[in-house]
Amino acid sequence: MNTLENAVSGDRVVVTKIHGEGAVRRRIMDMGVTKGAEIFIHKIAPLGDPLEIHVRGSAISLRKEDAKLIEVAQ
Repeated sequence: MNTLENAVSGDRVVVTKIHGEGAVRRRIMDMGVTKGAEIFIHKIAPLGDPLEIHVRGSAISLRKEDAKLIEVAQ
């Protein structure tokens, strides 16, 4: 399983599935990260947390813990 957590800066990926349940899953989806959305990995903090991603015209900072829940394809 390839997750957003494993992506590197400059990658463009497409969301294939969002794991997790309840409020965490809803929060991720409310940010625009839904199945089929294209994500550009803009920056990754020096210690790896958080990631700055661009999705649907918005820049979002995402914790690594949440990035583990987002399954992606190259």
